Amino acid sequence: MAAGNTPSAFEREQIIGMMEKEMEYRVEMFNKLTHTCFNKCIENKYKDSELNMGENSCIDRCVSKYWQVTNLVGQLLGNNRPPM
Repeated sequence: MAAGNTPSAFEREQIIGMMEKEMEYRVEMFNKLTHTCFNKCIENKYKDSELNMGENSCIDRCVSKYWQVTNLVGQLLGNNRPPM
């Protein structure tokens, strides 16, 4: 950064660009997780207005496994920070 810890206009643009990319990444990941777990756990024939116990359990396991795999892939690719 520039002197006095005040970022220059160029540095601010870079920071904003990185923040936008991070937000796009998080939204994409959330959408993939939602789509994957919904398709895996929710029946196509909606009988009830709320999730049943089996669907809730399935979604909990699905989300947990999705995060574990995402973290593992991140570690294998050298990105040691959690995805969110």
